[in-house]
Amino acid sequence: MRVMPERLPIYEIENDIVAQLAATKRLVLQAPTGSGKSTQVPQMLLKHGLLGNGQCVVLQPRRLAARLLASRVASELGVQLGREVGYQVRFENYTSTATRIKFETEGILLRQLIADPTLRGVSAILFDEFHERHLYGDITLARALDIQEQHRPDLLIVVMSATLNAGELEAYLSERRTPIRLDADRNLKRADSEIGAPCSVLRSEGRTFPVDIKYLPHRLGSNPPTPWELAADAFCDFVNSGEKGDVLVFMPGGFEISQTIAAIRNLSESRGYLVLPLHGELSPRDQDAAVSRYDQPKVVVSTNVAETSVTIDGVRLVIDSGLARIARYDANRGINTLLIEKISQASSDQRAGRAGRTAPGSCMRLWSRSEHDERAPQELPEIKRLDLSEVVLTLKAAGVEDLRTFRWLEKPDEISLTHAEELLTDLGALDHAGCISPIGRKMLAFPTHPRYSRMLLAAAEYGCVHQACLVAALTQGRDLLLRGGGKEVQNDRDDLLGEKATSDFWILMRAWTFASKNQFRLDACRRLGIHAVTAKQVGPLFEQFLRIAKDEGLDTAPREIKDEALQKCILIGFSDRVARRMDQGTLRCELVHGRRGVLARESVVDKSELLVVAEIREVGGRDNEVNTILSIATAIEVDWLREFFPEDIKSEVHVQWDAQVKRVLAAELLRFRDLALAAKRIDPPPAEAAARLLADEIVAGRLLLPNWDHSVEQWLQRLRLLCQHCADLQLPAITDDDKKAIIEQLCHGAVSYKDIKERKVKPVVMSWLSHPQRELLDKHAPERLTLSNGRTPKVSYEEGRAPFISLRIQELYNVTQTPKIALGRVPVTVHILTPGMKPIQVTSDLGNFWREHYPKIKSELQRKYPKHEWR
Repeated sequence: MRVMPERLPIYEIENDIVAQLAATKRLVLQAPTGSGKSTQVPQMLLKHGLLGNGQCVVLQPRRLAARLLASRVASELGVQLGREVGYQVRFENYTSTATRIKFETEGILLRQLIADPTLRGVSAILFDEFHERHLYGDITLARALDIQEQHRPDLLIVVMSATLNAGELEAYLSERRTPIRLDADRNLKRADSEIGAPCSVLRSEGRTFPVDIKYLPHRLGSNPPTPWELAADAFCDFVNSGEKGDVLVFMPGGFEISQTIAAIRNLSESRGYLVLPLHGELSPRDQDAAVSRYDQPKVVVSTNVAETSVTIDGVRLVIDSGLARIARYDANRGINTLLIEKISQASSDQRAGRAGRTAPGSCMRLWSRSEHDERAPQELPEIKRLDLSEVVLTLKAAGVEDLRTFRWLEKPDEISLTHAEELLTDLGALDHAGCISPIGRKMLAFPTHPRYSRMLLAAAEYGCVHQACLVAALTQGRDLLLRGGGKEVQNDRDDLLGEKATSDFWILMRAWTFASKNQFRLDACRRLGIHAVTAKQVGPLFEQFLRIAKDEGLDTAPREIKDEALQKCILIGFSDRVARRMDQGTLRCELVHGRRGVLARESVVDKSELLVVAEIREVGGRDNEVNTILSIATAIEVDWLREFFPEDIKSEVHVQWDAQVKRVLAAELLRFRDLALAAKRIDPPPAEAAARLLADEIVAGRLLLPNWDHSVEQWLQRLRLLCQHCADLQLPAITDDDKKAIIEQLCHGAVSYKDIKERKVKPVVMSWLSHPQRELLDKHAPERLTLSNGRTPKVSYEEGRAPFISLRIQELYNVTQTPKIALGRVPVTVHILTPGMKPIQVTSDLGNFWREHYPKIKSELQRKYPKHEWR
């Protein structure tokens, strides 16, 4: 039976939507919640023939919304769900060859793009609730734009949301990297100023009523009531005030929803009310029940799926916990996870608006006004807060070679992008050239983090998929085992779970099995220090991983396995977290990629030399010190690394200088990537490497060579002088690198400072020149200069100064011209001294000295030194 929709506000701009899409093929549509955009725009495209023979795909950020919206549209069109109107989400596909309008989650379309890069049979893609900026929504939009420009100019692209930065999106969608052909036959009327516009923005004002927003009077203290207790109080106040209508309560997750429902049902004020949950893990029947209309009032306790994606009619009061489970990268576990966090101001406004859709309403926020002002205005886009490895793998599979030039709506941080590429390379999903590998393509089939898809593929080979799924589930939530608890708890835990194992996962698996067999009762769990709520949450995750594995054809049946099989699978999934204990008797470890940490004291593999850790967490210490704790560890063997990562295992010789003993030490190192696994001393060290390290210490000034004396420096200065002024002699200059090479030659065959301390230096330095070159040096930059009077003074060569000689004045008699060297191009400065070796004058013009200065000072010198000859 066909259900006629009410006349929704979106119909006020129906003609504009059709005209703009027919002309530009791209549209940004901003319309408030409840305006009908999600259900009516697909029908408009179908009704006006814009789809041709193709399909309209409506992307939804949530599975629940995709199913409910598809059901609604099918009902309005009077067709069976799964035929003309259908939906596809993970694990469910209610579509057929007859489907014209298809609601699906973002990841589904992205995988379809990999299988069919031109999206044959798809005429339009509608991106709904785009303001939430999901990672897959961003990159699916980018891929759709590329396909439209390169292969499918007929493809319609509509970006829709209640609140979004329309200007930013308009600019992004208006940037065309290749021109698009427009259908010449579609001449729908529009303003001349809009003709040729690359993208249009349309707004629907919607229909909203005022909402009275209230806050808690003050901040909650250090021991506040639970959110469900506060919500129950707000519901009481609403009923006792005489207000009528349905109530919508926002809670972050299934546990909080069940607690809230119990708290409200226990109130006498709830008589006559239906109290119903709404979240993605409910059965379709229970989800339908929450959004159905009844003759009696209802209270719907929902996650943020009811914030924008799903409309619930008749709501007069919204009770907002201000919390949501928000996807964020958890660096401790190296995966994306859902964390309970405070929502932004924009999200809280969306929630409040649900109370004013059909009549005036009110909203009770379970936080104070001052706290509201401190909240973030908007949520960060997922691309700024999630691990990108899964999406990078998807893009590589889609043929994107250069991620830096990809058409990002908002570019990710370079650190995040590099981290994702490194992880995928470590997992073997990308080769060292950055291209997707065969194993990477297999991993892509699993709708989960690459770490776990790689582990499940390995588990299939070792027949331990069932156990691997439980391992994956155990890493998703909070710690299963509580720390501390006292000696009695530890003894009971050791008795029941065992204290010896090759992996901390064995203890966790036994603990979860114990909790499950005891129906997660608090008393039983408390006895072993098991977190009952966390243990209960593991069950659905375990089932989800089993279902993922089963859907990919893996054998998930439980069976007895050897511990080694699962240990190997854990290693394959966490190879980027291989660690080695630094020495016996310590828990300090070195990890790949240059990290260090301390193995958690409670680990059962604290005696293993080599291990892989599933969790790395940073905790604050004294004086703002940050300690890195390694937990959930599994013992591994070197041979496994050779087996699974042969290209990453290398043997190399490592040579280093030991400043304590002043000696070069060498060892043969076995490395896994950049982590040293084992070392074997080499004595003596390789000669060239030892000489190089000794030379480094000498050049740096940390070691001194007594025989590198003044005469050596003089020889070097003589050579520099000729290289500077007599290039035509073609003598080789000695650069800093050359000097280091000479020192290395000097150190050849030595391994310690003791070996080189007394070595002769000058012969080695002089060997830099050939014999004929040394003759040129001695001739044109001599150590001693022969003067015209037969004297042979020593020439001093110093850096930054002209060469000079120092003589008493009597020794310069009959020397009337300044001596020159370097092919006569460099005058030698003369330091003239008294008979008592005191300076008289420094000159580079000896002739001028004798003519002008000597006559003036002769009598005074003669008076002071009467016993000496004066001419």
